[in-house]
Amino acid sequence: MLIIFLFILSLVVLTLCIGKLLSTKPYHGPVTDHFNGHRFKNPSKRSAKGFKDVFKYIRKRQKDKWPKFENPYVRKTKVEDANEHEIKIHFVNHSSFLIQIGSVNILTDPIWSEYCSPVPLPMLKRKRPPGIMFDKLPRIDLVLISHNHYDHLDKKTIKRITKTHDPMAITCLGNANTIKSMGISSVLELDWWQRNQFQNIEIEAVPANHFSSRGTFDRNTSLWCGFIIRSGKKQIYFVGDTGYGSTFNTIGQKYGAMDLSLIPIGAYKPRWFMSPIHISPQEAVQLHKDVKSKKSIAMHYGTFALADDSPDRAINEFKTARDLESISEDEFLILEEGRCFQLT
Repeated sequence: MLIIFLFILSLVVLTLCIGKLLSTKPYHGPVTDHFNGHRFKNPSKRSAKGFKDVFKYIRKRQKDKWPKFENPYVRKTKVEDANEHEIKIHFVNHSSFLIQIGSVNILTDPIWSEYCSPVPLPMLKRKRPPGIMFDKLPRIDLVLISHNHYDHLDKKTIKRITKTHDPMAITCLGNANTIKSMGISSVLELDWWQRNQFQNIEIEAVPANHFSSRGTFDRNTSLWCGFIIRSGKKQIYFVGDTGYGSTFNTIGQKYGAMDLSLIPIGAYKPRWFMSPIHISPQEAVQLHKDVKSKKSIAMHYGTFALADDSPDRAINEFKTARDLESISEDEFLILEEGRCFQLT
């Protein structure tokens, strides 16, 4: 009995030590309506579930079976720079997009790694390859990081990008130290509603309903966000990871119609656990309407098994919700990995 107790105790101590090592340096700054001096909070006032509910979720999971993907498309030719007045959006997969605005090439939440975890956990192994081979990317000028979770801020990918392209990164408060430790030397942090110019493009961080942590002791000590990317009269909204709330109606009223929105539709089951941090397909369609988006592309599904829903369930529920709102396939589309959408 003593041996069992000591083993369990050792395991707990080891887990806490690893969690401490993985925890990021907390942000320090003035108190605001979404920062109490120690931790950030959501505009919806709803928080991600705590450890007690995490254990309940693990015990009671009812996971959908994921299909076997046969011969997924992967682009194996070099992506050329866009022309001066072109805007091209390439879907890599998950939340990774290559956005080309004229000669400027932007990556959102890039991950080319096999696992979205600090160690290679089988349950977090990639289910589909990235839709563009890494060495077929054009020169990368800017990386946008919405928050610090491993499926959005991937160390191996950032190191590869830095070594090959040496871009600038724009993120939200509290993430610069982590990104700099991965190799990118030029990192700009933004608070919600703050904006900055990159060449002829304006980047603004906007609120999302989510949470942050990379270890055991850094929950919500850095911020999470979406981004609005403006070029000329065009507005592109990269939603990031989020639960639903009135924020999106506020964004729609504040900025008018989005020309293109990149909206998550997956990792939403079970709702009692996921709803504060991930929208459902039905809420994705409502978000599209809230921000008056002229066009939208679905993301955050089918790459990593982060929740109980399969990509088939997410896509089918999304299509049903889209049809109920009389939104066409061309207005809110599912773009195959590796394919390009040109914004006109």
